[in-house]
Amino acid sequence: MAQQRQFLSHSFGPFYDAESRVLILGSFPSVKSREQNFFYGHPRNRFWPVLAAVLDDETPTATEEKREFLRRHRIALYDVIESCSIIGSADSSIQDVVPADLRPILAGSRVGTRIFTNGGKAAALYRRYLFPLLGIPAVSLPSSSPANAAASLTRLTEAWREALGPAISETTDESMIERRCKT
Repeated sequence: MAQQRQFLSHSFGPFYDAESRVLILGSFPSVKSREQNFFYGHPRNRFWPVLAAVLDDETPTATEEKREFLRRHRIALYDVIESCSIIGSADSSIQDVVPADLRPILAGSRVGTRIFTNGGKAAALYRRYLFPLLGIPAVSLPSSSPANAAASLTRLTEAWREALGPAISETTDESMIERRCKT
């Protein structure tokens, strides 16, 4: 039985706090993510293993572990799309886009200009809908989706490390300076 096109709104909000220094944006939550009420919930999506490898940390599995992982590494997550019509989880089926409002994330965190998109669809949607509003370019990362089967886990990790490395190093340096100033 073919899945039907549905108009859906993001079923959970962004993840960030005042200490977040990097923002990674997907396109729109997959069916599994919507079921779990958190980002990158499909077990074959390589987001968590890739990010853990880049950060030299353990791969979180449970939602609360994922939240703590993001807090510890000062990473914010959300999606480019707030609502759209979509068939299942297929980015290629996305229509009727209502973009997310990232201004609260940018105002309530220390992300600044460190914005990354996960995959080509998220990058294209960001350029079309959000860049004109924000004026902040985003760095496009290769998709961690299982649909991007051409990219091995090793290649994804290398690409993400190369792109995210400077931003993560910068946020780590800021943290070390802040701790020194407090002591």
